[in-house]
Amino acid sequence: MRRRSIRLVSRRVEALREVEGWGAGAAAVGVLRAGELVALHGEPDREFRWASVTKPAAALATLVAAEEGVLDLDQPAGPEGSTVRHLLAHASGLPFEGEAPIAPPGRRRIYSNTGFEQLAEAVAGAAEIPFDEYLRAAVFEPLAMRAELHGSAAAGIHGTLDDVLALAGELQSPTLVAPETLAEATSVQFPGLGGVLPEVGRFDPNDWGLGVELRDAKQPHWTGTRNSSRTFGHFGGSGTFLWVDPEARVACACLTDRPFGPWALEAWPRLSDAVLEAA
Repeated sequence: MRRRSIRLVSRRVEALREVEGWGAGAAAVGVLRAGELVALHGEPDREFRWASVTKPAAALATLVAAEEGVLDLDQPAGPEGSTVRHLLAHASGLPFEGEAPIAPPGRRRIYSNTGFEQLAEAVAGAAEIPFDEYLRAAVFEPLAMRAELHGSAAAGIHGTLDDVLALAGELQSPTLVAPETLAEATSVQFPGLGGVLPEVGRFDPNDWGLGVELRDAKQPHWTGTRNSSRTFGHFGGSGTFLWVDPEARVACACLTDRPFGPWALEAWPRLSDAVLEAA
């Protein structure tokens, strides 16, 4: 991730001041354009809980494992009939929390923390090391991230804005996996599945890639009206988000200490639109 002079990007910096009205005790937000840091607001080295922004990082570690031959995306994992791919795409039939499936694999898009915890178990079993160690070796260390996973692979990363921007840069221009692998991860998996995007609404279809949500034509949405349909990313219950818009060549990451709520569905789209307008 490269940095450029703040003086060259004053309009983008001004756009990020939206976060000052959010009522958060602390917030940090940054913008990348083609892998280059072009705007920053807040403390980039302050640690926050990422919550579900953990999932794209866990998914990236799984994709590294697949490329290394540690496991196959279509091998069995999770409940009967499910695969690693089902778990990554929230299509395994597992509920948000709980071990008992509530639908057959591939029938519904059911957002599941348990699915990512079982995904981590599959990676750990295949790699023969704990998942947090594999995540550190496969993702954190190569990207010079200081983040750490504490507990659940669905929501347990604690790290800085610098860390999440390093992840964003990788999702713009991959170095840990092949471009073809990233392209697959950001394309629709199990097309046509309907389901609920937590705290946002029900969509039919509710398209997901491998560990990332796909914006497509969803409306309303937590990204902005200026975001292209190819935008992908994730948000977290701790008031965090990361999106990448391949058409605009822009990525935006935000970490806060204010729990997600209705405020975010008003504030985040405004910020996203301001970022894309300035970019």
